[in-house]
Amino acid sequence: MTVTSVHDPSHREALWELEDAFEGGDLISLFGRCTVSYEGRAASDLGAGDRLLVLKPDGAALVHTDEGRQPVNWQPPGSEHHAAVREGQLRVRSTRSNPDETLTVRFSDIHQLSAMAVTGGRDLTLHGSEEDLRTRILERPELVEPGFEPRETERPSSAGPMDVFGVDADGDPVVVELKRRRVGPDAVGQLARYVRALRAELGAEEGADTPVVRGVLVAPSVTDRAAERLADRGFDHVALDPTPEE
Repeated sequence: MTVTSVHDPSHREALWELEDAFEGGDLISLFGRCTVSYEGRAASDLGAGDRLLVLKPDGAALVHTDEGRQPVNWQPPGSEHHAAVREGQLRVRSTRSNPDETLTVRFSDIHQLSAMAVTGGRDLTLHGSEEDLRTRILERPELVEPGFEPRETERPSSAGPMDVFGVDADGDPVVVELKRRRVGPDAVGQLARYVRALRAELGAEEGADTPVVRGVLVAPSVTDRAAERLADRGFDHVALDPTPEE
């Protein structure tokens, strides 16, 4: 198991760690001085206090105090986690749309933040880097799919540089996003931004209908929510480790 743990981080440092953890589909715990508010079928507020916030890869969010075994507030699996620094506080939100509900936790002080890569109780061992993964694909493009032809790495776009740009067997452009470990829905969102940017760019250049641009996420595994997002967007997932097994 890979664990990241930081003591007394600044709000900005905590935000960076949370963004990495969301992208990696990690189990997250935050302990600190915070307020809690809930908006939805009802409304509730908790004043400032020291509390534990647990964010799970399946979308569940749990707020615990120093009493009892039940959370004082929570969101069910299928919710989406977001974080931002606003008005001198770290704001963490867990939202869902059916029904429309939002749990907001605002930390004035963060004493401890931990993020753990978990896979349902199985040990997770990471080998290699994203550069190793890129090298594997460039040397053996058929690992992405038969007929895939890499054309460019770190291709610039309005959404940032793409890991690998290429074309498939039919000549359609393909954006390949590389991740060295299990990832969550944030990685799908990142891939979607690249695909959207490339689609707009190619459409503008050709002065014709927006071309088909495919998206492929290459990662050892993805969370259930990430798999759902991939299917919704018509993207593909290729399960590939950075380095081949011995």
